[in-house]
Amino acid sequence: MQIHGGRVVARALKREGVPYVFTLCGGHVMSIYDGCLDEGIGVIDVRHEQSAAHAADGWARVTGRPGVAIVTAGPGLTDAVTGVATAWRANIPMLVIGGQAPRFFQDMGGLQDMAHVDLMKPITKWAVSVPHARRLGEYVASAFRVATTNVPGPVFLEMPLDLLFDNVEDSEVVVPEQSRTEAGIAPDPRYVERAFELLRGAQRPVCLVGSQLFWSRRREAYPEFVRTFAMPIYVNGQARGSLDPEDPHWFLHTRKDALKRADVVLIFGTPLDFRLGYGRSSHINEAARLIHVDLDGRELGKNRGCDVGIIGDTGLVMEALTACARAARWTPELSRGWLGELRALERKKWEALAPQLTADETPVNPLRLCAEVDRLLTPATIVIGDGGDFVGSAANVLRPRGFGHWLDAGPLGTLGAGPGYAMAAKLASPRSDVIIMYGDGAFGLNMMEFEACIRQKINIVGVIGNDAAWTQILRGQVQMYGPDRTPACRLAPSRYDLMIEALGGHGEWVERPEQIRPALERALGAGKPALVNVRIGTSDFRKDAISV
Repeated sequence: MQIHGGRVVARALKREGVPYVFTLCGGHVMSIYDGCLDEGIGVIDVRHEQSAAHAADGWARVTGRPGVAIVTAGPGLTDAVTGVATAWRANIPMLVIGGQAPRFFQDMGGLQDMAHVDLMKPITKWAVSVPHARRLGEYVASAFRVATTNVPGPVFLEMPLDLLFDNVEDSEVVVPEQSRTEAGIAPDPRYVERAFELLRGAQRPVCLVGSQLFWSRRREAYPEFVRTFAMPIYVNGQARGSLDPEDPHWFLHTRKDALKRADVVLIFGTPLDFRLGYGRSSHINEAARLIHVDLDGRELGKNRGCDVGIIGDTGLVMEALTACARAARWTPELSRGWLGELRALERKKWEALAPQLTADETPVNPLRLCAEVDRLLTPATIVIGDGGDFVGSAANVLRPRGFGHWLDAGPLGTLGAGPGYAMAAKLASPRSDVIIMYGDGAFGLNMMEFEACIRQKINIVGVIGNDAAWTQILRGQVQMYGPDRTPACRLAPSRYDLMIEALGGHGEWVERPEQIRPALERALGAGKPALVNVRIGTSDFRKDAISV
């Protein structure tokens, strides 16, 4: 029996457990759609290829398994570059399949022909053109292995049109078996002992847990590690939501204070990049001893020397440290006062925010809007941040509960990722409320994805903090150049809610604080994609935040 190349690809995706692919239609890749129909794989279409890539990224952030985007050649792929680059900086495993002109017309000027592989190499773990139709499935299997092994990341496969439309004998198709391992990277025991010795002597330890916890092969070691060492825990990236906000070790507002006074800092699976001041004394106590754990040894000692650098899976390292503590019959008596001190400071900071969290002013205080959303979060709610200043506020107020329940673009700072993430999240977790916290600027980038959601009955809810400006940049302009020298940063207080209504969704316009909760409840219960457009004012909460 003969099958076409698109069916070979779809079969390979089915073997990898892929239930959906994300795409914007293209002639080069349409045979894959045909194969997906035969294999029972859902084909979810978007209005811009950037969103297809973001959706594949978002699928991985919610499920822990690589998502798949399929884009046509030329501009189809270039449109997806931003989404792939976002996943690259955030270490997200995903597969992008891109079309290409027929190989037998290579270098002859075929439609949308360009050097895709060269374009994608700097922002992927592996970029390659498949050489033969019978090997299409083999390359898909290899792509999943590369994307998920060691530090996760995106992979690109170019599939020329003639290979996808070619018919091959089913018996000749390469079908890899046992093509990858699920084993994690275990730490060097000697370095684990060194790290434990630093921790057992610490009076002011601080633990920062990053995204690699989410990808850990031993994530179940986390709760016991937290209880054993009783350190203040701060999370970022994919680790947000990993601790219940009621956990006595969970902290949100005191990270800067804690790091400035710490005597031992333990960092799991996050780099010393701009978010941590590159490890400099402006952000981390210069005298503190640093223990850094990462899957990539190249991060250890980067920007700041580390006293103990451990290459390994976050969960496996946590398990090994817990075993050391258990063997030594150790309890963290030295640092108990420190935990209480930070807890008191945390309460004080929340109390200082209370007037803004409950403010009745109009236009609505952005923190009041965030607080109203937070009150409606359940353990199943998935929250997505897509914006600048407003999302910066939301990240300091909203308290997601659960792994994969907070998604933001991460260190690339990409705007427009929200709807792709939301589509994937709702498909992956249909019973969850999926809420996008939008800046009004970010909403404009991919707003037409609401049409795709409405048409395909993917019921997401957007909440816009509408201050009619690119405020994160505007603030810096005003501070540096004055209020009369702010080009390109002003917007109109547009009725985006009416646009969503025109597309067939549910829209709400909110101008007063008491209108927020009823509007949110109606949106969440609308039974179709919804947008709550809230006119917000200013807040001094982020007055010193300048984005450069």
